[in-house]
Amino acid sequence: MARKIAQRPEPTHFRPEHPRRARIELEYDEPAMLGTLFGQFDANLVQVENRLGVYIAARGNRIQVEGPEDAVARARETLNGMYHRLEQGHALDSGAIESLITMSAEPTLEGIITGDAAGNPPIMIRTRKKTIVPRSAMQIDYMRSLTKADIIFALGPAGTGKTYVAVAQAVSQLMTGSVQRLILSRPAVEAGEKLGFLPGDMKDKVDPYLRPLYDALYDCMPPEQVERRLASGEIEIAPIAFMRGRTLADAFVILDEAQNTTREQMKMFLTRFGQNSRMVVCGDPRQVDIPGGDRMSGLADAVSRLEGVEGIDVTRFTSADVVRHPIVGRIVDAYEGPDA
Repeated sequence: MARKIAQRPEPTHFRPEHPRRARIELEYDEPAMLGTLFGQFDANLVQVENRLGVYIAARGNRIQVEGPEDAVARARETLNGMYHRLEQGHALDSGAIESLITMSAEPTLEGIITGDAAGNPPIMIRTRKKTIVPRSAMQIDYMRSLTKADIIFALGPAGTGKTYVAVAQAVSQLMTGSVQRLILSRPAVEAGEKLGFLPGDMKDKVDPYLRPLYDALYDCMPPEQVERRLASGEIEIAPIAFMRGRTLADAFVILDEAQNTTREQMKMFLTRFGQNSRMVVCGDPRQVDIPGGDRMSGLADAVSRLEGVEGIDVTRFTSADVVRHPIVGRIVDAYEGPDA
């Protein structure tokens, strides 16, 4: 019996005036998963239809997709990706589907999710609470860099997963024992007089600036493990000023909001690098909040000096890689347009 989705009128944006049309049929082996694959009232299939301009009809465990040839190919990749996510036990929400749709333009999407014909494993990060897979085309390159480069610069707007993916990789390596410590740092751009007026001790004063790092950490590890590792020193969260004079060996080190470092701070931070360590430097070069306004960002300066140096990778995200609600990408475009 055909599902309700087969009764909807065909979208008008690809009627016969389009020259190259295609029709394919997909068949899935696990009928029990199809309800989750299709979504409530077939909402997941409707999302794919609306975004790619195809027509989808479902009957039993078969799905028929019709529309422009290239859009049908992308729909096939997206639907297969959705099904593989469910096979691997991952959640399938509108954000995950949107990311699969975006990545469907990449010819390697199938290999990214399931592993490729050469025997390379799928690209993913396993943590104690969840498994993270790429949610944008650029996150594919980023995750690869996180496994091979010594120092990674991740540049781009908010919402692209720069810090979140880095924290997930750090947690994964801490769990497997490939590093002994996880160090998360961020500049407190209002350090000094304003910071002094906040109540409490130094930890209370700087914690508001480091809250995003805590949030990502708790999303990847059970709370009791986070607290235990914080108490033991295995996980350290501190402002960049606390890094001075140290050598960070056997550690996964992340610097967030790096665009708000000065050149001197960035040089100090990068030269803390020790044996068996990895550093990730995240920031948005267009969101500099350094007091005074005329000081060059340490992030921009470091990238200009170090890009191309052996052992250092640079990943540049754009609004197309935003993995929050799609409107966030449009907001980023509006603020970074010619009148910005």
